[in-house]
Amino acid sequence: MIRCREIRKRFGSLEVLRGISLDVAAGEVVSIVGASGAGKTTLLQIMGTLLAPDGGSVEIDGTDVGRLGDRALSRFRNERIGFVFQFHHLLPEFTALENVMLPALIGRRDRAASERRALELLGMMGLADRSGHRPAALSGGEQQRVAIARALVNEPAVLLADEPSGNLDSHNREEIHRLFFELRDRLGQTIVLVTHDEGLASMTDRRITLCDGAIV
Repeated sequence: MIRCREIRKRFGSLEVLRGISLDVAAGEVVSIVGASGAGKTTLLQIMGTLLAPDGGSVEIDGTDVGRLGDRALSRFRNERIGFVFQFHHLLPEFTALENVMLPALIGRRDRAASERRALELLGMMGLADRSGHRPAALSGGEQQRVAIARALVNEPAVLLADEPSGNLDSHNREEIHRLFFELRDRLGQTIVLVTHDEGLASMTDRRITLCDGAIV
């Protein structure tokens, strides 16, 4: 589902990624771990097409994303990649349902179908009765589940998560961890997680450790 070959990235004189190659299979849950500054988030951003590599290639679900123009790349990102971040980035003026629907509406999907899909996902997250609430009325764990539902609304090929439980208390952290594996089991979702959480990393199918911009 994801194929990275010889990914390199430099910021000024600092070489952050030094020839990273890895494959992630469909339906696999993979964690990327390592010390701060090892290049984990940079690698995830390159996988997600948010950042262009200085060298190498990224292929997602058979598409070489480096060959796409700006408009095609934006469309591909909207349709095929879901993102979950440490901070929820929900829009405060919109309800949970409206926040989940946004990527579908941006992708010009049918509004009624988008609303049905969003309600289905909120139900899967245990938030069916919270769909009309704005983010300020939701707990941190609830907000992160809304963010995960939003990432899934367009049925992406891959879900990329950067420290998805790093801002949560222990109870909500465990709930979010279990949720990722439920998504894999129920939806066949391919998931790549950057995490410092040893408990989450130990649950994944495979752990990739970065040190000084290389896989060790």
